[in-house]
Amino acid sequence: MKTSYKPKVLDLFCGAGGLSLGFKSAGFEIVMAVDNDEDSIKTYNKNIGAEGFRADIHDITKKFLEKHGIAGVDGVIGGPPCQGFSIQRRGSDDDARNELVLQFLRVILETRPKFFLMENVGGLLAKRGEEILRRLRNLTADAGYTLTVKKLNAAHYGVPQNRIRAFLVGMYNTTHGSLQLFPDPVAEYLRHPRTVRDAIYSLAEARFDELPNHRADKLSPINLERIRAIGAGQGRDALPRHLQLRCHTENVGHRHLDTYGRMSWDDPAPTITARFDSFSRGRFGHPLLDRTITLREGARLQTFPDEFEFVGNKVSVARQIGNAVPPMLASILARHLLAVFDEVGEKNVAD
Repeated sequence: MKTSYKPKVLDLFCGAGGLSLGFKSAGFEIVMAVDNDEDSIKTYNKNIGAEGFRADIHDITKKFLEKHGIAGVDGVIGGPPCQGFSIQRRGSDDDARNELVLQFLRVILETRPKFFLMENVGGLLAKRGEEILRRLRNLTADAGYTLTVKKLNAAHYGVPQNRIRAFLVGMYNTTHGSLQLFPDPVAEYLRHPRTVRDAIYSLAEARFDELPNHRADKLSPINLERIRAIGAGQGRDALPRHLQLRCHTENVGHRHLDTYGRMSWDDPAPTITARFDSFSRGRFGHPLLDRTITLREGARLQTFPDEFEFVGNKVSVARQIGNAVPPMLASILARHLLAVFDEVGEKNVAD
């Protein structure tokens, strides 16, 4: 295979485009991206330069792609919504959102790409996800794909954030089962992970109007009192008793110790979630300033470039940032897959 060839990729559940941004930078061509969230598609089309469609995953069929001039794709990538597998979710393991993973698989089986990559929460590999994972393994194996499943910490690949997610990579043609489908962690970042200071220190004095999406809500008087009572790296357990919530003081075993906390300058950030804009939802307080981190600071911790502009209100933008695959991690995964793709060659073509 010629190295100048750009493998064509379809991005499902694309969100703001973290995966697409990484794959595009690695040399792939994004032929189409799909999400059912209007703001995400507006963000995607504003920044990625590929064709993003607002559509329901159930409508994405081979006929739909052919209608838009796509006869076939080399790869399918995406991150189906993952709340159904979250270890923090309560209730039955039977969650309707889990079915979206199977819809992702349906598109793979219809389009028969040479490879696919799916991202999800680590809970997919635990009890809540074991039945779905079993079906994924069986159906992809029957279709001729070698499936490799692995948990990755984004901090081991240069992202200034401890973010552990499950990744599934399938490569067509099981005769290539000995291929390593994931890159090894980067030794430099295992020794010296990038930190919150590396990512956002330069924005400490920046005005909110200097960069796109560089804004944060004002804290309520009680939360302002709380954040002033704790230092960098501390959580709600460091608050004086009169500032702690009753549900915390009456339940010493309460597991969410990271709520009402500040980030540490010299460690990777905690996982940037869809509600990182809220001081009460995690250790999302600025290490120094008496506020939560801004949307732009969250985007930096996710390794989005400063020129990447998100569309939507504050809650929508925080959700887009928090749900994204960090583009830096996506790029490293994509470059490794491109090397595997070149090594396998054109004989690795699904029927």
